[in-house]
Amino acid sequence: MKIKSYGKEIILVSCFLLLFSAFTFAAEVRIQGKVDELDLKKDVMVVNEKAYTWDINTKFYNENALPIAKGQFKINHWVYIEGVTVRKGSPIAIKKIYLLPGYIGMGDRDKYPFMQ
Repeated sequence: MKIKSYGKEIILVSCFLLLFSAFTFAAEVRIQGKVDELDLKKDVMVVNEKAYTWDINTKFYNENALPIAKGQFKINHWVYIEGVTVRKGSPIAIKKIYLLPGYIGMGDRDKYPFMQ
């Protein structure tokens, strides 16, 4: 009687489940708020009492969706953030961030297509 080894299949299924669970628990975040704290050296900011972080893949834009340098962001500036939460308790990872001229109310959001 021959016994079949399932080692490769178990590893493959385990990797798939791990990858799938990482995407399952990631939640998309879209928020507008004022920058409360900012540390450009540590790539972190606090907006609406939540921590946000960025990496080399993060895109920085002005209100016209034109690329800008991250150094243009300052405390008390309004921003719109698109990001993801990966783990509860971890800073939210910013994918795109827009520097706004101020608070954008519901009636003015049609002027900013990225907020739709």
